Amino acid sequence: MQGYIIHISNVRDEDTIVSIITEKKLYTTYRFYGKRHSNIHLGFKIDFETQSSLKSNIPRLKDVIQINFPWILDNKKLYFWQRFLKLFYYHLKEVEDLEPFYMKLLDDLAHKLTKQSNPKRAIIQSYIVLCKYEGRLHDNFECLLCEQPITTNLTIVRGFVPVHTSCSYGKHFSLQKIKELFIDNILINFTDDEIDYLLSILMQGL
Repeated sequence: MQGYIIHISNVRDEDTIVSIITEKKLYTTYRFYGKRHSNIHLGFKIDFETQSSLKSNIPRLKDVIQINFPWILDNKKLYFWQRFLKLFYYHLKEVEDLEPFYMKLLDDLAHKLTKQSNPKRAIIQSYIVLCKYEGRLHDNFECLLCEQPITTNLTIVRGFVPVHTSCSYGKHFSLQKIKELFIDNILINFTDDEIDYLLSILMQGL
């Protein structure tokens, strides 16, 4: 089966616990250290098998083959890709069974990064797709803090929740731009500074 590595934690003697998103499940696996093992890293897409063990309730990760992306040696893209995937561990770690949406979202983003020169913009657009799917996109434009409609400039807080600029400190955005992002998933009118700010909000957690 295939999946994306979203978390790696070291245990003893360089063994690791590896969490992997697949099409239908979030796997938590145990990987023994060994010279014959291929290198694995956060964000890698792999083909793998699991093997149950009588000594542990965590299956062993085996027969790992890395599936490369055309941009895997682009340090900038890999850096932001790994940061984004790392957030999925905290977002989904209490879940075991998954819908195919999550795997497809990451497949689509990996494909988009092949063509998109700016990984930040691609990641923000993927996050909007995630929020829409999970019903968490606040596209009614009602302020989270005062619960009144937003009709002019606004700011964005964690979870891409819009609030009045008078209700919260933060970077000011044009309401029209945020509508373009939330409704049509368009970022063409956003400056690089605005993209950096949105990404910093995203990285606080999915």
